Amino acid sequence: MNRSIPEPILASINAFEAQHDTLHKWMAGLSDQQLDARPVPNTWTSRQLIVHMLDSDLAAVHRMRRIAAEDKPLLIAYDETALAGVDALSAGDLRAVAELFSASRRWAASWLRQLDGAAFERVGIHNQRGRVTLGEMVRIYVDHVNGHEPYMVAKRRALGVA
Repeated sequence: MNRSIPEPILASINAFEAQHDTLHKWMAGLSDQQLDARPVPNTWTSRQLIVHMLDSDLAAVHRMRRIAAEDKPLLIAYDETALAGVDALSAGDLRAVAELFSASRRWAASWLRQLDGAAFERVGIHNQRGRVTLGEMVRIYVDHVNGHEPYMVAKRRALGVA
């Protein structure tokens, strides 16, 4: 572990890694029919939400790596609703989705801890959000999981699966 990383950043990295099993928990006990149901009107299915989390994390880890290595890289947004709207992009084995999310989180946390503390002040330029530091990116994606958790809890409750 790199001791020059400020404690708040280390706490964010630890929180980021601790969420690695989130998608497994979200899908536990749900059948394929339940994963594809819309128990909460006008929202994504559980399957779409789970795949969205992987899509977001794959983009996040790539962005973090670019910020760590490049001088003010341009970070391009994508249309998450368009991705969720193509059924084929959410098809397949969700266990593989959850495993990839888990592996990506654990791997990213391991290399983030190897960076010098100054790396977390490095900046990328997001085309919608603007200037964002590597340290902020880690926190944003911890908050991303936390922000979607209540939606998944509501879906599970509506399906009668606590």
